[in-house]
Amino acid sequence: MPYLESLRVFVRVIELGSITAGGRDLRMSPAVASNRIRDLETRFGVRLLNRTTRKLTPTEIGRAFYDSARRVIETLDQAEAVVSGFSGTPRGVIRLTAPLGVGRRLVGPLVPRFCEQNPEVEIRLRLSDRSVNIVEDGIDIAFFLGEPQDSALLWRKISDCPRRLVAAPEYLARHGVPGSPDDLAGHNCLLLRYPRSPEYYWMLSTADGPRKMLVSGRFDADDGDVLTGWALDGHGIANRPAYEVASHLAQGRLVEVLPETPPLPAQFGILTPHRQLQDPKLRIFADFALRELKGATDTGR
Repeated sequence: MPYLESLRVFVRVIELGSITAGGRDLRMSPAVASNRIRDLETRFGVRLLNRTTRKLTPTEIGRAFYDSARRVIETLDQAEAVVSGFSGTPRGVIRLTAPLGVGRRLVGPLVPRFCEQNPEVEIRLRLSDRSVNIVEDGIDIAFFLGEPQDSALLWRKISDCPRRLVAAPEYLARHGVPGSPDDLAGHNCLLLRYPRSPEYYWMLSTADGPRKMLVSGRFDADDGDVLTGWALDGHGIANRPAYEVASHLAQGRLVEVLPETPPLPAQFGILTPHRQLQDPKLRIFADFALRELKGATDTGR
């Protein structure tokens, strides 16, 4: 088993880009993870990784070994899935990812409930508003809020997610209330931005159909909750999921802007690599999530 554990460590280190991240993902210290890599290099008498103070990259033979090691791990995981299917008891690790707001409010509370019902399953949840490569990052299930683009992944919709343009009363008192979508050009729009982020425009629903509005602002962030906080503090107009700002709207801390031309709703659902469909624990978790979260983001009007 130590050899198989070392293979898993090596695969995750390559996928996550560092020994620290790979070890953390497998719940071991960087020192232990580093020793596992060193054991493999000693076993085969080759260097698998090039290490510098800033970067870790696989050697040529390390890249070839990674491809083979990943296939071994996938085969073992598939074998475990077959056994789980016959035994009727899901077991093993499920790796999840979700946007920060969705993860904190919806997926986080879901995890303990699922694990209580399935005590032999371990869940590792990673939250980020940045886009992730599900296949390359070894993700089993990704919660998604937006418009899915990758046809190579299986998309299962949970619900629609209305969005609202919101601002604090104080901001609107200082800068005026937009009377039409064109007025957004004169306002500080708070954007969710990160490397390769698509959000430099907002899609609004108008009487003439969807309309793309180019928007800008003096500062942006890669965390949606930061945008909501800035809006609450009176710094600009934010485009946020309705369920995330519903309580602030009800309390008057935020005001809906341009309610007659709201942003197009996003879709809330899960993305799964097709190769994972044969794993019973993933099907069980996906079905559980769809059942438990149905309508969770639909606050209506």
